[in-house]
Amino acid sequence: MATAADQAYPAFGEAADDAALRGELEVVGRVTSSSNVALLVRLHAADDAYAIYKPVRGEQPLWDFPEGTLAGREVAAHVVSEAGGWHLVPPTLLRDGPLGSGSVQRWIGDPFAPLPDDQVVDLVPAGTIPAGWLPTFSAETPTGEPVTVVHADTDDVRSLAVLDAVINNSDRKGSHCLRDPAGRLWAIDHGVTFHSTPKLRTVLWGWAGDPLTDADLGRLERLQTSFDDPGTRVLGVLERLLPQDDVLALRERVTRLLRVRRHPRPNPGWPAVPWPPL
Repeated sequence: MATAADQAYPAFGEAADDAALRGELEVVGRVTSSSNVALLVRLHAADDAYAIYKPVRGEQPLWDFPEGTLAGREVAAHVVSEAGGWHLVPPTLLRDGPLGSGSVQRWIGDPFAPLPDDQVVDLVPAGTIPAGWLPTFSAETPTGEPVTVVHADTDDVRSLAVLDAVINNSDRKGSHCLRDPAGRLWAIDHGVTFHSTPKLRTVLWGWAGDPLTDADLGRLERLQTSFDDPGTRVLGVLERLLPQDDVLALRERVTRLLRVRRHPRPNPGWPAVPWPPL
């Protein structure tokens, strides 16, 4: 668990440039919109590279998540994404930093030139769903205009919806889905994931109830196999990052998804969409 971490844990399937995440960190700013302390840091081991550093001591207590575990969940999302072959979560490590132990994740794009946030999830006038997009829900703007929240109907976004079901993501906002300048999809902000109780809350409901693709079934099978393969170190790393009950629940979700072979539907006993959704 994150509270016990006093060194960098190696992430499974780490990219060639992950070494930069282990080097000296220089704090250059703070993400003021974050509910927890989130610091922009420069990676001195790489030219013009940045990361987001979320120290455990800066986490706000939550009623439903154990205190001091959010950083570990951030890292666990990367571990699972790599182990299953989704490759959607940027390289992320749990390590010591200027404010103590925390997660350090590669920043996607130029931090001083924000990426557009309407390439994956967007708002459109109610009843006008563009080609290539799927509706999630309808609502009103603060000024009373009827709108529909839509997301891109693409293979990579669909795979992200499956990854979110695996990690039990309770906060998949539109702004947490990014495309880099090359068009590659990335998913960020995974502090409230992996809870042992079903808490899936997302804006990516467009495929609810539909059969899983063969590609995602293959990813689920690969992840399931990795749990029992001592050569991958996946299970051992997850057990250091997450409470034991959450690891057991993760394995049960993967087993269920492989048995049902369909995208989950919203849980009637839990809010289906995060707030704010974008």
